[in-house]
Amino acid sequence: ALEQSLKNLLLKKPLTKITINDIAEDCGINRMTFYYHFKDIYNLVEWSCLEDAKRALDENKTYETWQQGFLQIFEAVQDNKPFILNVYHSVSQKKIESYLYKLTYDLLADVVEEECRDAAVSGEDKALIAEFYKYGFVGMMLHWIDGGMKADYRELVQRLSTMLHGSILNAARNFEQKQSASWR
Repeated sequence: ALEQSLKNLLLKKPLTKITINDIAEDCGINRMTFYYHFKDIYNLVEWSCLEDAKRALDENKTYETWQQGFLQIFEAVQDNKPFILNVYHSVSQKKIESYLYKLTYDLLADVVEEECRDAAVSGEDKALIAEFYKYGFVGMMLHWIDGGMKADYRELVQRLSTMLHGSILNAARNFEQKQSASWR
């Protein structure tokens, strides 16, 4: 209910102009009830972003389904366009990046783990592969958001999928070969 009140208010005014009193009044609660759940408005924004993203990714953390998961992240952002654009322009970009990095890394770490299951690749190298793709995906999404979300995100995800096809496994094999060569 608090999230919905925040989203309703963001349709009317920028995040920087919304108070906890505004949210509490819109929601029909008192201020203290808000504080039982969140420490401030930005904590509510973070929780809302992460919850929307978790729902979008729910069962899409495998190599076969990552594309669907990423599409659903874009769809969740698109469905909440006024909220996202308002937050994007009101909150530090570092904060937005932080939300997206965590979300994207969780998706990619599972995909990398699955793709590397038969390869002798260290956890450190798997993390590096996931980090690399995380920065690429988040950069593409931020660019799309910054452009007003006008480009067709389905086409963007399809192009990313084409580019990514086989590259995680190839990276794992490269690390595996490097590791084998260093043991000789």
